[in-house]
Amino acid sequence: MSMGVVIVTGGTFGLGQSITVELARRGHQVVAFGLAQAQVSSTAQGFDSLMAALDGAGCKADVLEADVSSAADVQRVVDHTVGKYGAIDGLVNNAAIGPLGTVLTTDEPTFDRIVDVNLKGTYLMSRAALPHMIRGGGGSIVNIGSGAGWGKPNMAAYSASKGAIVALSAAMAYDHFHDHVRVNVAIPGGGGIVSGMSVGRMGGDLTAFKSRQAPGTAAGRPATGRDLANAVAFLLSDDAAAISGTVIDVGCFAHQGGPVPPTH
Repeated sequence: MSMGVVIVTGGTFGLGQSITVELARRGHQVVAFGLAQAQVSSTAQGFDSLMAALDGAGCKADVLEADVSSAADVQRVVDHTVGKYGAIDGLVNNAAIGPLGTVLTTDEPTFDRIVDVNLKGTYLMSRAALPHMIRGGGGSIVNIGSGAGWGKPNMAAYSASKGAIVALSAAMAYDHFHDHVRVNVAIPGGGGIVSGMSVGRMGGDLTAFKSRQAPGTAAGRPATGRDLANAVAFLLSDDAAAISGTVIDVGCFAHQGGPVPPTH
């Protein structure tokens, strides 16, 4: 799928924006969508930064406003994509919200919204895109996970939703094995990766976020959106034609209980 048609959910800001721009730069036809207004616990808003980033990279993408938790919105995105490009080869389920809280401090509407966006959104988008992938002879779905999916403090609902993504991805990989649709998870890690969500959790203070003692990665620096995007691009590509049902951790082994303590 060297020049495939790819939908990126939550593809307008933060890590999703990095994925959109990198895939477009590599020659994919990208349809990115998100919400224009800021969501709970995130600094993501508007599409101007995506347009500027695409322009700076000398590439283009289709940018739509849609809510991944709405079946009607999701269908509209799929209809636009198939109507314009005739196929869907890849899907990156990146849209997520991550309000902090324990079970006791997370109210029911917040819990429901986290599950609706992070888990149900992935289900709705996959359900709408899969028939087109299967009809086209196969495809690749990359679900963006989190180290919180193995449990992290003060992230009860978010952890639950991201743990579910790992299980859902493995189940989908089995279900669509013979359809030649590969399903994998990419996890941004490193403790210092800048995203609308991670900075939003610190009240939008980028300086404070960057001044924390983040362990970074084996590269000797915090992971970036480009690092994640490179892994996603690989999983979408024919180079990963035999890879399904796996997790690529782009950062510092979050699934092993990281982060790695800083050296002194």
